[in-house]
Amino acid sequence: MDSVFDAHAIDIALEPLPVGQCPDGPVSTGLAVLARTDAYEVGVWEHAAGRSTDIETDEVFVVISGSGRVLLENGDVLELAPGTVGVLYAGTRTTWVIDEPLRKVWIVER
Repeated sequence: MDSVFDAHAIDIALEPLPVGQCPDGPVSTGLAVLARTDAYEVGVWEHAAGRSTDIETDEVFVVISGSGRVLLENGDVLELAPGTVGVLYAGTRTTWVIDEPLRKVWIVER
């Protein structure tokens, strides 16, 4: 079904990440899946202020609110602010350092 969504207004329940992903203490994240097709999945993700680690999947995202940065295992830093479009590749180890609660719209292959 064709649709549109207000990514700012979607209610997202935040839950604490596993302790092993939070080097500086508890951090909460949450997501809402907005659409699925045979080819891709689209959703909204939110990360509270704090630092967490992850191993990424192939993803394209657009930051819609908040700020911070993603530290990549190769030493690169991706600055995050509203309007930032990012591309992450599967297997990349990341550290998300979020200064203001961050919300992004993401797209991944299925």
